[in-house]
Amino acid sequence: MKKILSLSAIALASSLMVAAPAANAGYTTTKYPILLVHGILGFKNFMGADYFYQIPSSLSSEGAKVHVATVSAVGSNELRGEQLLQEMLSLKAIYGYSKFNLIGHSQGSPTARYAAAVRPDLVSSVTSVDGVNKGSRVADVVRKVAPAGTVTSAVFASVADGLAAFLTFAYGTPNLDQNSLNALDSLTTNGLTAFNNKYPAGVPSGCGEGAYTYNYVKNGTTYPVKYYSWGGARQLTNVLDPLDAGIKLLSLAFAFSGDANDGLVSTCSQRLGQVIRADYANNHLDAVNGFFGIVNLFESNPKSIYRTQANRLQAAGL
Repeated sequence: MKKILSLSAIALASSLMVAAPAANAGYTTTKYPILLVHGILGFKNFMGADYFYQIPSSLSSEGAKVHVATVSAVGSNELRGEQLLQEMLSLKAIYGYSKFNLIGHSQGSPTARYAAAVRPDLVSSVTSVDGVNKGSRVADVVRKVAPAGTVTSAVFASVADGLAAFLTFAYGTPNLDQNSLNALDSLTTNGLTAFNNKYPAGVPSGCGEGAYTYNYVKNGTTYPVKYYSWGGARQLTNVLDPLDAGIKLLSLAFAFSGDANDGLVSTCSQRLGQVIRADYANNHLDAVNGFFGIVNLFESNPKSIYRTQANRLQAAGL
């Protein structure tokens, strides 16, 4: 353990020594604010560490208005989506915002997609980052090992709900509903197939691209929402990252499937709307610049990828 901590400290120090790109004023300034949405077992800030590690500050340093949503650590896409809607309404009341650019990681993608479908008047764009848009083999395997109604399922629920309760207590939101089995079912292939039948915007029919823009019609008014996505296709990316081994273990769910994946989600499932890239040499946690920024040094830095997306939204008038 001491060795792992020492190596992690060295890696963190090295990452801090890398010269940060000079701030480009206005590069990330968008018409509508950016609202980041975390994935399953996610958080806004836990014990001083951001879920989207250093990404909000990186975006805001060049002009973006950025907020991080707080939704249930474990829950269905719909439950989290309703919580996200309340977050947007609160921010709108406080700051006077009219719309938001939603960027969701992992389960944050279907969470954001639900919010856009229900209240397109509040959403200008949805960006999926390593998003679970067609299900995850990892969730499928867990559900197969722990079928509904079994003791195994009950044990899984007890452990996952306990972890979620600890996380929410630690970061000060103990009143949010938590349900790990609903979260699990929402992330299976069957769960996302049913979800996509209700909320198809941006979802490709195969493993290509989906509609770049979806025109929602509510009460006679048309609300166009743009959809984007990017994702990774690597599991082990930095020998100094203590979380890579766990990612590699989870990726065994894809063994013999032939599916390129980021350890938790296939690149096919990551695709939504305009696909920026689905083959970054990053894993599922690298996508949010974790563990403490220890990511693949030979790939585009995650913070730069988010800044580029903000600039892309700016160019699109969003």
